[in-house]
Amino acid sequence: MRKAFVAIAAFLVALTIMLGLYHPFLWWTFIFTGPFVLLGIYDLYQPKHSIVRNYPVFGRLRYFMEELRPKVYQYFVESDTNGTPYNRLNRSLIYQRAKTDNDTIPFGTQLNVYENGYEWLSHSIAAISHHELNLDPRVLVGGPDCKKPYSASIYNISAMSFGSLSQNAILALNGGAKLGNFAHNTGEGGISDYHRQPGGDLIWQIGTGYFGCRNADGTFNYDAYAERAQSDQVKMIEIKLSQGAKPGHGGMLPAKKVTPEVARIRLVPEGKDVLSPPAHSAFNTPIGLLEFVKKLRDLSGGKPVGFKLCIGRKSEFYAICKAMVETKIYPDFITVDGGEGGTGAAPQEFSNSVGMPLREGVAFVYDVLNGFDLKKHIKIIASGKVATGFDLVKNIALGADMCNAARGMMFALGCIQALECNSNTCPTGVATQDPSLMKGLVVEDKTVRVKNFHNLTVASAVELLGAAGLREPHQLSRAYINRRVSPSVMQSYLETFPYIPAGSLLQTPYPTRYELGMALSTSQSFAPTDYKVSAVDYAHANPYGDTMHDDGR
Repeated sequence: MRKAFVAIAAFLVALTIMLGLYHPFLWWTFIFTGPFVLLGIYDLYQPKHSIVRNYPVFGRLRYFMEELRPKVYQYFVESDTNGTPYNRLNRSLIYQRAKTDNDTIPFGTQLNVYENGYEWLSHSIAAISHHELNLDPRVLVGGPDCKKPYSASIYNISAMSFGSLSQNAILALNGGAKLGNFAHNTGEGGISDYHRQPGGDLIWQIGTGYFGCRNADGTFNYDAYAERAQSDQVKMIEIKLSQGAKPGHGGMLPAKKVTPEVARIRLVPEGKDVLSPPAHSAFNTPIGLLEFVKKLRDLSGGKPVGFKLCIGRKSEFYAICKAMVETKIYPDFITVDGGEGGTGAAPQEFSNSVGMPLREGVAFVYDVLNGFDLKKHIKIIASGKVATGFDLVKNIALGADMCNAARGMMFALGCIQALECNSNTCPTGVATQDPSLMKGLVVEDKTVRVKNFHNLTVASAVELLGAAGLREPHQLSRAYINRRVSPSVMQSYLETFPYIPAGSLLQTPYPTRYELGMALSTSQSFAPTDYKVSAVDYAHANPYGDTMHDDGR
């Protein structure tokens, strides 16, 4: 192709010269042939792209087609059920509810009900009309030491920072939360003016960078925290230990993004790189975490304080629970994020291959809290790919008290799943700081759509409750949700994730599948004691019980 290009280029140059000599007016054809020839000569000698070097000019079509591929696939290739991360069925449902369009489907399900992974709700012959039910169920968040418990919706906006989302997106999300009477998690980027302006309830998330409550050296600033935490708009405070998109991974806010506005909001130096480390500096042990929770609760005036994590090493969560038993300090809530990732841009390996998925994470956290007899003090929030009423019902059945959603709310704003969240080129103005793209998102219109989506999704979950013969979300159990695990085998969530008795981790013998976690964990450290466990380790696994196995464990 290199020789062919040289021949074509020589022919075009010769043709242009001949035409120009024949008639001076025809020299203008060089406007077309000149750039083609010059670009081809550059491609012949550039060292970076082999295809372009071997196929001058024409090789560039490959990159053009790669750019078009996701759009062509989404609009012309994918079916209603096979799109990812969200298929067209669910995207369309969100759009319909946000616009209050007809959200019913004709002619039966498009899902393959005999495919592994298909899930369904067990309904009741004694179903209850949704007209008899409360279409806005609430959950009171606040443990024994909380002076200002918060009555939360069962469905709220998950953590998305100003900076990752545009100011118009934040304004519309918070405005929707205000209209719909639900909460908006700020994300770890701090409380911006755009979170405050509409006046919707806020869950202030504090990550490892301590944005909005940090000293110049990046350590935690308790005075700055107290000033912001006591705002009436802030209803709960969430300490982010890890997130599903990139658990165990820190981040860097590049200097070019640290504008005067961002610097003021986050309390960071303008025009300089800002590090979010992978772990917290304010504590480094399970007991230290709980003491941090208590201090933040006290400084907030007694508001609910909890933490968010994606489950990784199970021993760490056992260690936190042991610390709760020892100190009698309880977080008011725990947000469980699924390892399937969310809106945060992340390395592929972290997004695809790190962290426990949401279903297993919620069940594990509920069971361990219940095993330590701690669940009565603590609410569980499930966060990750919750977009329909059935998603709400599934997670509550597993043990969650309420759910958060990020991507579902983005769709309500108009997101089209262009997958350009990390490139500042979001075509709908949701995940960009480009002013020209931001203008496409009309705050007044999208505020109402966020409210509509929330209200109709919660109403759908309540209708499912009625179909199951239940009146309140807390009546759901794992027995109500079923899953096909093979062509001929179906299991309820109760069979897949069997409950353990309350308090069964406070004395030996422990339920068998929990013995290893108990042996590996200590309230003094997040690190496991070892992955090779001896009989002695088992014997000292739990200092709260006095019953021993016959074999000395």
